Amino acid sequence: NPHPRLWRLLAEAALEQLDFGVAEKAFVRFEDYQGIQLVKRLRMLEDRVKQRAEVAAYFQRFDEAESLYREIDRKDLAIDLRVRLGDWFRVIQLAHGGSEEQEAWSAIGDYYADRGKWSNAAQYYTTAQNHAALVDTHYFLEDYEALERLIGQLPEGSPLLLDVGYKFASVGLCEQAVQAFLRHGDVKTAVDTCVLLNQWDLAVNLAQQQNFQQIEGLLAKYAQHLLDKNKQIEAVQLYRKANRHTEAAKLLAQIAREIPGGAQKNPDRVKKLYLLAALEVEKHKAKTLDVQMTAVTQGTMTTAQTVQSLITQDQGVASDRALESPWRGAEALHVYLLSQRQLYEGQFEQAMKTALRLADYEDILDSQTIYSVIGLTTYYNKYFMQCSKAFIKLEASSDVHQDMQAKFADLALHIFTKNTPHDPSAPMQGCPKCQTRMHDWNISCPKCSYRLPFCVASGRTIFPE
Repeated sequence: NPHPRLWRLLAEAALEQLDFGVAEKAFVRFEDYQGIQLVKRLRMLEDRVKQRAEVAAYFQRFDEAESLYREIDRKDLAIDLRVRLGDWFRVIQLAHGGSEEQEAWSAIGDYYADRGKWSNAAQYYTTAQNHAALVDTHYFLEDYEALERLIGQLPEGSPLLLDVGYKFASVGLCEQAVQAFLRHGDVKTAVDTCVLLNQWDLAVNLAQQQNFQQIEGLLAKYAQHLLDKNKQIEAVQLYRKANRHTEAAKLLAQIAREIPGGAQKNPDRVKKLYLLAALEVEKHKAKTLDVQMTAVTQGTMTTAQTVQSLITQDQGVASDRALESPWRGAEALHVYLLSQRQLYEGQFEQAMKTALRLADYEDILDSQTIYSVIGLTTYYNKYFMQCSKAFIKLEASSDVHQDMQAKFADLALHIFTKNTPHDPSAPMQGCPKCQTRMHDWNISCPKCSYRLPFCVASGRTIFPE
């Protein structure tokens, strides 16, 4: 009877008896190619126990096949059988620390990952030390603390560190991304990530620590970024940190000029800003001189070249008023505060002499601030000629608002209808250079223009005895 089912039964019976000749002929008759290949593979096995085990596996009696392999102490074949079946839990039981066990843990993790059970998958991936799979698993779970711990477990230079860095960057975790990129050795990507995520301070610190070549351009971008957000003090701190003293000084002087209320409302703050600007200029000069002197000492630059370099530096500094006379702003505010202090202490004569010196600082202080103090101190000291000159300045100055000019005009009318614009007699001193007689509150000699020094503690002009 040629029915295929009969030939199949005959082939299976022959396999049970290990009669491979009959089994092969039967497989041929009902055209079972896999059966034919099975017979060929069984003939290549010399051990009959192995042959019976393979037959048992063919008939899906896997436990029986495993037992036969273990009888002949071939656990490796039993494990291979379970691997082919995908019975990974049984593989783990059989392997006991072998390489197959790691593969089994990973495979079990894959099983749970395919079904979206990421927490379970993470446990098995951790046991298998499958870092590549763990990176994705922690990312899907949004377990960024575990992902950060993984950075330290990965070897330096591992390609997985790049993947970890990009994953942190994609969710805005800049510090962790930088940590991953640096462990991989990719400084440029770390700095670019900081810039992309607007972590400019971290980018600058990182560029300085790693000697990043494009630090200058990065500083300029970050400074502009801070200025666009009106964070001027932060920009100053950036320049100071980067040893860009001239830029820091310019910005400090600009802040001092633009501070709301100016010297009238915030004199202490304005003075401190000018003082800081001056200190930054001094640092720049000291640094420049040290570099030039070092070059001369080492013989890389001649004395003439050094002098020329210093002249060039001075010309660059002189292009900006805040850099050319760095202490002038702090000096102006000091004199302004000193005159106010003396006035409130009742030292009217000394307050007037100090206040009259403010006329030399019209480039720092506004006209209303200067001549208001002069007018007030001269009025209390009854020097009405000097007081009249101060009111003339207040009424004629273009930077005094018209409403204020009208108020000053009314006040002047009220004062000078009662008091003649005349100064009482005052002691005179000789110019140290040309001996011309002048008042002791003069800033410079009216004849030879010799500039007279003054005492910063009292505001008095210093004359030689």
